[in-house]
Amino acid sequence: MQILAATHIPTTSGGMNFLVTLVRDLQLISAVTLIGLLLTIAFFLHEKKGVLSDEAIRVRTLASLAAAVWLLTSIGNVLLEIAVLLAEPVFRSFDAVIIRSFLTQTALGESYGVGLLAGLIAYGLLLIIKKTTGAIFALVIVFIGLLAPVFQSHSSASGNHGVAIGSLLFHVAFFALWVGGVIGLIVIVPEERTAAIPRFSSLALWSAIIVTVSGSVNAWTRLNFRGAWTTNYAYLVIIKVILTLILLGFGAMHRKYIAAKLHGSRAVYQLLVAEVFVMISTIAIGGWLATSQPPVPSGARSISPAVSLTGIEIPKDPTAWRLFWSYVPDGTFLGLLIIATALYIKGVRVLAKRGDKWPVGRTVAFAFGIGIADFATSGGLGVYSHFSFAYHMVAHMVLGMVAPIALVLGAPITLALRALPQGRDSEERGIRGVLIKFLHSRYLQIISNPIVALAIFDGSLFLIYMTTIFGRLMNNHNGHLLMDVHFLLAGALFFHVIVGIDPNPWKVPHLVRIIILFAAMSIHAFFSIALLATTTQIDGGYFIMVQPSWVPDLLADQHRGATLGWALGEIPILMALIATFIQWMREDKKETQRIDRAQDRAAAMGEDDELARYNKLLSELNRLDEKEEN
Repeated sequence: MQILAATHIPTTSGGMNFLVTLVRDLQLISAVTLIGLLLTIAFFLHEKKGVLSDEAIRVRTLASLAAAVWLLTSIGNVLLEIAVLLAEPVFRSFDAVIIRSFLTQTALGESYGVGLLAGLIAYGLLLIIKKTTGAIFALVIVFIGLLAPVFQSHSSASGNHGVAIGSLLFHVAFFALWVGGVIGLIVIVPEERTAAIPRFSSLALWSAIIVTVSGSVNAWTRLNFRGAWTTNYAYLVIIKVILTLILLGFGAMHRKYIAAKLHGSRAVYQLLVAEVFVMISTIAIGGWLATSQPPVPSGARSISPAVSLTGIEIPKDPTAWRLFWSYVPDGTFLGLLIIATALYIKGVRVLAKRGDKWPVGRTVAFAFGIGIADFATSGGLGVYSHFSFAYHMVAHMVLGMVAPIALVLGAPITLALRALPQGRDSEERGIRGVLIKFLHSRYLQIISNPIVALAIFDGSLFLIYMTTIFGRLMNNHNGHLLMDVHFLLAGALFFHVIVGIDPNPWKVPHLVRIIILFAAMSIHAFFSIALLATTTQIDGGYFIMVQPSWVPDLLADQHRGATLGWALGEIPILMALIATFIQWMREDKKETQRIDRAQDRAAAMGEDDELARYNKLLSELNRLDEKEEN
């Protein structure tokens, strides 16, 4: 794995390079170990109603040690990085002003700062967590800290920056799950290991596929030019590929040979140790790659501001053909969409094997939502949104309004509840139980409140676009990703409350839903009017640096974006209004049919219907009142 690398590696001594590589390897190994131990606590070990067992508490102690090592090596990595950048001895980096400036004023330093904060939070959590939900939360925090520096890794020499970063991100994440899972199996007692291997086997299969595909894509983006494969960097990549293939062999043995013939034997432990040895060797190669600059093609041109900020060259004048058929993959977001699609298909297949039917309309709706989200991020609309505020606003409307409606109509949560496995015994939550616990959590009750969902959906528009946040997000790659994910999730939450099929903690009357939709329409219109009234650019200078020739007036383009956002943003809300009316009428029809069936049953049995019983009750109450008066 190649992570934690600066965009430029200054020339340093051999001793310094060795020290940097050693510290980064220790940092990565401790982070991966921590991920594996948290994964083991949360999903591999037996638990009772989410409470950690004695074995889980023992593993938690080991995890706290791994967190401490990760935190210390993260601090050491910051100091070494400063020393390398300044070309000074390490002790010169022990300066509070220099450290603060590095962590707060450079993109690389900010990513390292995220890692330091994640390590500190994870270590603190491991001292107090007593339930699996705490371990899951800590696992998420560790992943954020591990993956944050990936966005500052070496860019692709072939210009496919989005693909290079995205593929590397998934390569690191799932390699960590794979390696960490093996480490977790090694440290637990044999009885627990026997029960955990089937769960790890399923995870290992998914991880192996993603690691192989993402690693191949990443190597292609970095070495896709003449002469690249004869460099030392390429030789390291080839060695890493060979080690990965060996790991795939171990994974196949886990799924077949181990589970069938070595179940619970000492040979399982020995094979796991051998697998970890190969994995650590792979990590060491990754650390070496991290301190090596990828080869650059001879005669390569200097990177333009557009490529530096967006990862792609300025496209030609927009036409209908280019808008609909241009495609530059956003590797990170595309990877998320592919994984979501694969999981959805897996769920449908699980139901089909069980003999249960899943409505085709829901599958079609989900597929449409995935497709339109991809068009807004990697398709022509996504490409032009990097260079024009007008196209950015249209992409925002599509990603935040159109795609979420289709996704929630696909009922992914209902599918997960029906397809996910239950616990291994009656007292264990299992993965399905964890999802149910989350659906009943206070956090979800708060954010799924219609008013709160509306505030997140529309209020975030003012927070992002009417402050300096928009400019900061637009000026870095992970800012683009954060905005895209926020738009999609905020829209999904809002339309889940309004037209969603999945379970919702709140039973929102249809009339209230309609009122909320009209409120959303009004707030959105007010936002567009406020944006139309702006007299200065709100992007913090971003569009000036990437300004194409086909956008001569940036302020006019900003106002055009406000107009398009206003006009196009009303359409999805009207669609949601129509869907709400239809759901309301269907529910009333079902209620009427239920009452009619109840009355028919009562008549068939010689009993009064509900209306007759109600009138009889009123008559009896009236008789009692008259009796009291007399």
